[in-house]
Amino acid sequence: MTEEIYKNENGEYLKNNPTWHIEDSPWKAKQILKILNRNSIKPKSIAEIGCGAGEILNQLYQSIPDDVMFMGYDISKDAIKFAKQRQKARLEFKLENFLRTDKHFDLLLMIDVFEHVDDYLGFLRSCKTKSKNTIFHIPLDISAQGILRNKLMDGRKSVGHLHYFMKETAIATLIDAGYEIIDYFYTAGSLDLPRKTIKSKIAVLPRKIMFNINEDLAAKLLGGFSLLVLTK
Repeated sequence: MTEEIYKNENGEYLKNNPTWHIEDSPWKAKQILKILNRNSIKPKSIAEIGCGAGEILNQLYQSIPDDVMFMGYDISKDAIKFAKQRQKARLEFKLENFLRTDKHFDLLLMIDVFEHVDDYLGFLRSCKTKSKNTIFHIPLDISAQGILRNKLMDGRKSVGHLHYFMKETAIATLIDAGYEIIDYFYTAGSLDLPRKTIKSKIAVLPRKIMFNINEDLAAKLLGGFSLLVLTK
């Protein structure tokens, strides 16, 4: 298994993403809570691999009963430096390769992670034995608009995506890696989160209209969506 398993650790990621996407973390935590609640999943221990700045776990810590233990793992020194600022009782962060630990958790979170991994299928199979349930948040980079506008290469340069998915290939990947799909739904960051550019603000209305009519078609034509998947 490659050392560089998630998010580069050479400082380039921090340079391109100075906030480490902390501003999106409350929204991502809300999606995680939604899929847990609608499937009546109540873990007693939660780990996040590729935890970044740790704010997703911090948000969950504030929303989940106080008998739950949280652990975040990342191999980026920059990320863990951010995350350590959020550490407290029952919430711990480690600068460590998760696959080299012997820990087992009720729930493993992989939020925007395996698209960064060179051997992503091997990585997913290795993680399979580490938890009872796993939640994945998977960017759906493949869309007609994204391909026409060369957005795949933009994502490769800015956030280090090595692999690109649409809903069907994302689910097939998890099944191929040995996971059983329990539940999934689209997340609409392009609609729910503040837009930073004029072009992205203009795109909100047509994307919203199409998504309300046909979610699959909106994701494949216009892009801007991700998939949240609960597995066991």
